[in-house]
Amino acid sequence: MPQLRGRCEANVRMADLAWFRTGGAAQVLFSPADEQDLAYFLGRLDPALPVLPVGVGSNLLVRDAGIPGIVIRLGRGFFAIRVDQTQIDAGAGVLDVKLAQAAAEAGVAGLAFYRGIPGTVGGALRMNGGAYGAETKDVLVSCRGVDRAGNLRSFPNAAMGFAYRRCAVAADVIFTSARFAGRRGDPAAIQAEMEEITQARQESQPVSARTGGSTFKNPAGHKAWELIDQAGCRGLIVGDAQVSELHCNFLINRGHASAADIEALGEEVRARVFETSGIKLEWEIERVGQAQPT
Repeated sequence: MPQLRGRCEANVRMADLAWFRTGGAAQVLFSPADEQDLAYFLGRLDPALPVLPVGVGSNLLVRDAGIPGIVIRLGRGFFAIRVDQTQIDAGAGVLDVKLAQAAAEAGVAGLAFYRGIPGTVGGALRMNGGAYGAETKDVLVSCRGVDRAGNLRSFPNAAMGFAYRRCAVAADVIFTSARFAGRRGDPAAIQAEMEEITQARQESQPVSARTGGSTFKNPAGHKAWELIDQAGCRGLIVGDAQVSELHCNFLINRGHASAADIEALGEEVRARVFETSGIKLEWEIERVGQAQPT
């Protein structure tokens, strides 16, 4: 690929890039320079090689034997934000909190909920990211992406197939940018709303711990944390992984947990919840890569 402008590295420690701070290495990590560079790379890559896009690793558990194939992480070429009246264009690498702040400074209301999501725009598109009563589907106009063959794709909101914590766009599409629409608002009022969200997160979630955010999706008609609490799992420990005492839908690496510890703890929680309630919790955290052989 003589015209490739992005950066390729071999055997990159994913523990440095994931919020759990654990897990093995990526066989290859590619950071494209921009959307065209990503399309060039994917269009010329051996179709047999697996590809995994990642954001800032806030909702990711990398297994201990690492990730075979190509991991793609969007860098500076996907950090742009542009405001036009009540519409905001943002690269898929933009942090959700940065999107919320840009909207607040421009007096665009309706996007403050992104202050409570510890991820990127790309992740919010893939998972219909939401918090505090709002979701991505409520504010997205359209987005762009590149498929596995290197084709540029565009998706209006209606084509996204949004549902709770998911979208229906093919998994091989890597989102590159999005356009959001809000409404006119007072910057001071929007900023105050975001400060309330920040305070609420600090009081109710282990935001300073090594964690991956909400571990399980809320089953229909239930809250995952309540089911976990009712099953007696608050504070439960496996190895050096623990169910948070503060918010029991969060798993924590207490310092030396392996990915196997964290995953085993999650499966133990699922088993106990099913035993007490008959409800099967579904993982919200994305578990990727290979486990160490036993």
